Amino acid sequence: MFVVTVTFGIKSGQIDAFLPKIMENARLSLSLEPGCKVFDVCTSPRGPGEIFLYEQYDNEGAFETHKTMQHYLDFSIDAEPLIVEKTVKTYLLKNQEFN
Repeated sequence: MFVVTVTFGIKSGQIDAFLPKIMENARLSLSLEPGCKVFDVCTSPRGPGEIFLYEQYDNEGAFETHKTMQHYLDFSIDAEPLIVEKTVKTYLLKNQEFN
């Protein structure tokens, strides 16, 4: 599995505008992309301006496909004015044989 984590810093007062957009992106990713297996949206207990995504894809190619999907492109354009910072990290899941 190919794992992607994304941390967003959201502009002050914009979390209520951002959350529906990311939730819809997550829903469409899971329903329209066979290679997307997990798309969790997490909020921080430390403050409302931090959002953490945990995503799992079959492989890196499935993630690259995700980035070409219309719902992802629409989200990126719509959400960009609400975001202060965005950090993306990728990993390979090594313990899947335990599941």
